[in-house]
Amino acid sequence: MNVRVTVNGEAHERDVEPRRLLVDFLRHDLGLHGTHVGCEQGVCGMCTVLFDGEALKSCLMLAPQADGHEITTVESLAPGDDLHPLQEAFRQEHGLQCGYCTPAFLLAALAIERRRQRLEGEELRAELAGTLCRCTGYQHVVAAVERYFRERAEAAVP
Repeated sequence: MNVRVTVNGEAHERDVEPRRLLVDFLRHDLGLHGTHVGCEQGVCGMCTVLFDGEALKSCLMLAPQADGHEITTVESLAPGDDLHPLQEAFRQEHGLQCGYCTPAFLLAALAIERRRQRLEGEELRAELAGTLCRCTGYQHVVAAVERYFRERAEAAVP
């Protein structure tokens, strides 16, 4: 099947098997390895991308279903040498351990922001629960996202 999709602002067109998973399309066909494969059942969240601005587990979608849509992966956050402000918040708050789950947390946080939500505490934890991490107790991840939301709100105040 022919698939036309915009990924990180760039148009792509490829012929793919109808059963090709979106996560495999991103990783193997487009070479975007920031989208990780974990459980392949939609439980761990390692494959999270933004699909038309909403967080989506790309192991649960077939690549042909993405035809005509826009996908954002972690590679789009900081194309240069500088970190995206969310990545910087993760660095400052020690929100990364091994880093395997970090792309999913970053994209989940951006999806929350795009919905114009500024969650904190237990509400934020509940929203981020779709991404599993074996290295942390999540406190540093939550602190990083809260910091990012706080800094963005402060920067918006004239």
